[in-house]
Amino acid sequence: MSIKKDEDGLLNNLYQDKTTLLQEARIFNQSPISPRKSRILLTKISYLLSTSNDFNEIEATHLFFSITKLFQNKDAALRQMVYLVVKQLSDSAQDVIMATSSIMKDIQPNLQVIYRPNAIRTLCRVTDPSMIQGLERFFRTALVDKSPSISAAALVSSYHLYPQAKDIIKRWANEVNDALTKPPSSSFSSDGSFQSTSAISQYHALGLLYSIRDKDRMAVTKLVQSLAGGRSSLRNPLALCMLVRYAARLMEEDPNLARPMLELLEGWLRNKSDMVSIEAARAICDWRGATASDLMRPIAVLQLALSTPKTPIKFAAIRTLNKLAQTNPLAVSSCNLEIENLITDSNRSIATFAITTLLKTGNEASVDRLMKQISTFMLEISDEFKVIVVDAVRTLCLKFPAKYPAMLSFLSQALRDEGGYDFKRAVVEAIIDMIKYIGDSKEVALSHLCEFIEDCEFTKLSVRVLHLLGVEGPKTLEPTKYIRHIYNRVVLENAIVRAAAVSSLAKFGVNVMQGADSVRRSVKVLLGRCLDDTDDEVRDRAAMYMRIIQDEELASKTVKDETTYSITALEGSLNDYVLTQDYTSAFDTSAIPLIDKEQIRIDTNKGLLEATRQESGMDVDAGKEENGDSQTASTPLISDTPPVSTLTAIPEFATYGTPLHTSPAIALTESETEYVVRGIKHIFAQNVVFEYQIHNSIPEAVLEGVSMLMSGGEEISEQLHEDFILPIAQLTSEMGYASTYVSYSRLSDEEYAVGGFANTLTFTTKEVDPDTGDVEEDGYKDEYQVEDIELSVSDYIRGEYSAFGSEWDKLAYEVTETFNLTAMQSLQEATDELVKLLGMHAMGGSEYVTNTHLHTLQLSGSVITGAAKGKVLAQARMVYEEENGVTLELGIKSESEAALDLVIGAIQ
Repeated sequence: MSIKKDEDGLLNNLYQDKTTLLQEARIFNQSPISPRKSRILLTKISYLLSTSNDFNEIEATHLFFSITKLFQNKDAALRQMVYLVVKQLSDSAQDVIMATSSIMKDIQPNLQVIYRPNAIRTLCRVTDPSMIQGLERFFRTALVDKSPSISAAALVSSYHLYPQAKDIIKRWANEVNDALTKPPSSSFSSDGSFQSTSAISQYHALGLLYSIRDKDRMAVTKLVQSLAGGRSSLRNPLALCMLVRYAARLMEEDPNLARPMLELLEGWLRNKSDMVSIEAARAICDWRGATASDLMRPIAVLQLALSTPKTPIKFAAIRTLNKLAQTNPLAVSSCNLEIENLITDSNRSIATFAITTLLKTGNEASVDRLMKQISTFMLEISDEFKVIVVDAVRTLCLKFPAKYPAMLSFLSQALRDEGGYDFKRAVVEAIIDMIKYIGDSKEVALSHLCEFIEDCEFTKLSVRVLHLLGVEGPKTLEPTKYIRHIYNRVVLENAIVRAAAVSSLAKFGVNVMQGADSVRRSVKVLLGRCLDDTDDEVRDRAAMYMRIIQDEELASKTVKDETTYSITALEGSLNDYVLTQDYTSAFDTSAIPLIDKEQIRIDTNKGLLEATRQESGMDVDAGKEENGDSQTASTPLISDTPPVSTLTAIPEFATYGTPLHTSPAIALTESETEYVVRGIKHIFAQNVVFEYQIHNSIPEAVLEGVSMLMSGGEEISEQLHEDFILPIAQLTSEMGYASTYVSYSRLSDEEYAVGGFANTLTFTTKEVDPDTGDVEEDGYKDEYQVEDIELSVSDYIRGEYSAFGSEWDKLAYEVTETFNLTAMQSLQEATDELVKLLGMHAMGGSEYVTNTHLHTLQLSGSVITGAAKGKVLAQARMVYEEENGVTLELGIKSESEAALDLVIGAIQ
């Protein structure tokens, strides 16, 4: 008993520094060795190593070889601790390979089972890749050993060694396959201990065998099919889950294997292990090609799992349904009754997933009831879960804009509740999105934000709201009511918030249209009071804005200007300026292209949407390729295009104004060609500008006078007049991309040019002397044909959020046409094509098809220029029949007849 107490006392005293342990390590050199003291000291060393208190290289090496002396003692418990610490030290100590001979003694088949697994695991950490061939016999024997612990140790060690010795370990495939297919059996070791029958070695063997066959899809397919049969000896649930994932990967990668793999997955849905059945259901739900009928069985399995008393099973099921609801809410709605019961679950993670799933699957009629349930639910969860719920509410609000009052009331209550920064920021961003996309909510939402900043403890959020008030407040019917809230921040807040409030006040003085003189005088009085502020920044801003308010031209260039410098171009120019070290002249910003702030926001939102779709398994590009989209295949969009210039820095375009629409960059050549070209379309009020970004990839040639000759059809020539071409003076391979422009004028507001242009790149080629780098004086004219570029109806339409139901009733002009789209193979293909052709925004998640036979697509947007300028909505009812393809009934409503003709013309 005294020995036990002494040992407990030593174990409790683990918090010792490294120096003390190194001094105590002298006991490893004592003779005879004390197993008890050595175990305790090894435990302390292992504790320090596991808490990142690493020893340096010299200390680790000294300690490593001191510990190897403990191999002389046969105590089994000590030997286990020795192996554990040796593995931890092997990464930082030198010459660890010298311990191989001591470890090899414990691998011999005639030794106790307790020694061999630890020795095998340690051997793979200390051995050199060049020695693996000499150890091959030992590993092959261990792989098929009847003891599960030895077999598992050999499999895991082989898995870790595989990246270093692939060719050698590939020769062990037969032994690995034997370990995989060998049925689990109970056995007794030589010391009489009972061996595990968990068959965990099957899990390790499957992982190693898959790594060996990974590059051979046919071999992987045979592996999955052979192990999925009813006579398979694979029994370990972890191994079966791994097999399910391999089958799901094959199903995604090879369309020809999709149906055979789906049949296997449906078989695993009936597995007696909950782990396996849930994994199979998740795999089918994640499959991009799943139809409504394919999802019925896995959803039924998940629905049953929602009622189980086992918390992990419920969590896995509701998480899978939550993810599926992002893309297929209608399919998940059949589980709404069971999901509602989980809102009161004691596990907050499950309850949060339940409420967010209901928000995704609910219809417009259920919004009010859901908001009441959420209000009670929010009081019981932490900020982390509150953020998730708020994000779901924001998505629901954009899906059903007509229900914004209930959701805005919920968000305003959330602002008044207790919570941390992340939670409050999520609520503020949700309200800002409502202001941006739901016009009717603006004034009420701004009032809630004004109330919030009266008692806001977070400086960043106060600044964010003040900036928003400065942007949106002057556009409201009663802008003066917000000035009082803003000036209160000048009086009561810290310097950072006061400075933001001054800037916001100035925007009211400049941008308010109704009663401008009165508002301007009031703002000047308030700014004058700020001139006595204790903070320099506040005083300087107040003085600057008082000067700006008095000068209309200055206000247009500063406060009203909606452009900013291209950060990429500005950074590059500043870098060049610093590298030249020529500071005799000031840095020139006139050559830096200007970017429209609204365009930056649109591009950012598109990037976030694309990232969200990829995270949820929705690969838009893959879907287009499967549909055989020739336009996408021949002219892919460039995802890494630099921000598009508003062209205001170029004098020839100064009178055009801000582009109303700028297309993504479209590749017009292959990326490996000598001249890489991509095109961008800029639509102005009266002009169309084509920008061609060109890269010369030939270092031995310099191109001069680079321009693009465009040739349109006869009809386009009657609608557009070519004004001028801005060529690239010189283009070298080191310059990267440079742009040439072709400008057209629209000849009539009533007509919209739609069609293709043939493109021919013209230039003069001059060779570069490879020795001196000099450019030859004489050159020769050359041409290079690139792909056509198309003007389409979608270039004249901007997608917008709207309250579809109420807006539809307000619009006066309407037309309905019926089309037979025989080339379309599915409703999803037809939906994607309509969204692309019309360039409008799909409302309420209607871009995702949930029924294979019937679907309704709702689209919202605005024509940006010309006689058809104004709001336009489209409602497409589609029916799919295998014999006739897709039948489309397209209803259009707009503010003018011209818009109806424009949109219908896109389909015809």
